[in-house]
Amino acid sequence: MEKSYVEQRDGGYWITGTRISLDSLVYAFKRGAAPESIQRAFPLLTLEEIYGAITFSLAQAQDIDTYLARPLLPLEVREVEVEGDSQSSGRMPRARTPMQPLCPNPEGRRDQGPAVARVARAVSPTTG
Repeated sequence: MEKSYVEQRDGGYWITGTRISLDSLVYAFKRGAAPESIQRAFPLLTLEEIYGAITFSLAQAQDIDTYLARPLLPLEVREVEVEGDSQSSGRMPRARTPMQPLCPNPEGRRDQGPAVARVARAVSPTTG
């Protein structure tokens, strides 16, 4: 019975039944990583799966090298409207607004803003 360790889907090669790309293992192996160290980086994989994937890449070396040498296509970026509760929808505009400086007058040390002044009064033993 033949066992398949690599599957081709979505235009790439993947370790069967996972979201781990063959690219990841092949690049690590080509950099000199041992299968045991690759397993430490990918603990979801068994040594059998790692050796199987490496064997596949060596047996199909020409195809895999051509695949790895392909130019990467730019990712498609789309804005997606996300449904959420009314409380979270109000947070995004606030999160994208620029933060106010802590010190409204950075050149003048006397006017450090209310937050800094409160901390200075709380820490100073001479201030009541």
